Amino acid sequence: MKAEINHALEVLKSGGVILYPTDTVWGLGCDATHEAAVARIAGIKGRAADKSFIILLHAAHQLPAYVQEVPEVAYDLIEYAESPLTIIFSGAKNLAKNVINADGSVGVRVVRHAFCEALLQRFRKPVTSTSANRSGQPTPLFFGEIDPEILKAVDYVVPLEQELQVKKKPSTIVRLGPSGQFEFIRR
Repeated sequence: MKAEINHALEVLKSGGVILYPTDTVWGLGCDATHEAAVARIAGIKGRAADKSFIILLHAAHQLPAYVQEVPEVAYDLIEYAESPLTIIFSGAKNLAKNVINADGSVGVRVVRHAFCEALLQRFRKPVTSTSANRSGQPTPLFFGEIDPEILKAVDYVVPLEQELQVKKKPSTIVRLGPSGQFEFIRR
């Protein structure tokens, strides 16, 4: 896995786009602080430029670097979540403006996946994560369902977990308010 991480790091550091396995579905990823790279992912997906992306972090202690106020309950939600959980926080900061939603919010997931954790630890920045499909098309639930055009459009396809036929599902999404109240957006 070391060679795959090193190659992915080179691509991310150069502003490129990777296709990589995550704790949910396969994702298109780039440096979440690099506006041109984020715009490129929107182009690959055929996605409206004003639609935001989620970011991945390797640990909850990184949240204050990218979110203005982190309610204490966020740490409990992350710690006790039994499946992948994306939390939408208001007050995003230190990210490419095209990662942030028009209302100033950002979706964040702390990953529990060996490749992603190692990559994020080494990269020391958040990486975008969006499903590896064209907008409006079904989300591919495993590698074999990814459109060949998506495969050709990225700079690096991580050669791990491609043979797995386990159908993964997207993360649960929760919107968390500054005072700690939360609502489920997707279960």
